[in-house]
Amino acid sequence: MSGSALYAGVVVHTRLRPVRHRLRYRMLTLLLDLDELPALARRLRLFSVDRFNLFGFSAADHLAGGGDSLRAQVEAAMAAAGVAPDGGRILLLAMPRVLGAVFNPLSVFFCHGKDGALRAVLYEVNNTFGQRHSYLIPLDRAAEGTIRQECAKRFYVSPFMDMALRYRFRLTQPGEKLGLAIEVSDQRGTLLTAGLSARRRTLTDAALLRGFLRHPLMAGQVLGGIHWEALKLWRKGMRVRPRPAPPPAPISIVAPGRIG
Repeated sequence: MSGSALYAGVVVHTRLRPVRHRLRYRMLTLLLDLDELPALARRLRLFSVDRFNLFGFSAADHLAGGGDSLRAQVEAAMAAAGVAPDGGRILLLAMPRVLGAVFNPLSVFFCHGKDGALRAVLYEVNNTFGQRHSYLIPLDRAAEGTIRQECAKRFYVSPFMDMALRYRFRLTQPGEKLGLAIEVSDQRGTLLTAGLSARRRTLTDAALLRGFLRHPLMAGQVLGGIHWEALKLWRKGMRVRPRPAPPPAPISIVAPGRIG
């Protein structure tokens, strides 16, 4: 079975402190097997790689933004984390380009071994200032059921949140359903939770067209929604935190079971 698929679902963000704020919006994402990209571009009329189309994908939207292939970059990060890559499947969960535009607050690379076992997860974060950073977290044991990982925040994302925070990730491997939850906390407890719940759809031109009719301006909706929610938070009394320089390394390697 092809590893690539379409997932349609809902994202919910809930801020608990110092003011309460909640948002909910529909989300269309693609799960892409990096090795299947050329074949997908040939099979689908509405999806292209590095070329304008209704839906598209460009490696420049992820990781270093060019140079080495995405597989080479992910495998280099795996090796740096002590996970020997052996050519296993790498699946990327991300929003596609729609009419040439995209903004992915979070993309997730599922890094497998040749035996099919999940070996590591790479979480890639983009902020609205044109910056990007990733966290690669190996699995310290075989993944069965829910995967729980955590790390220290090292990259400025929301202008209303401090840097001295921790992320806790909870996700299921993509199947008929997909679940991803993130908890952001400080020393006092949870500040914010975010979650994606989605169902798998076969990746066909018909499914893409239906997705476009429901999400015709997806990138603009995401960015516009982020700024609109930021305005509402500002009106509730939240103020902008200073933005530090991004980490010197584009990918933070996190030891399994360790915070930071």
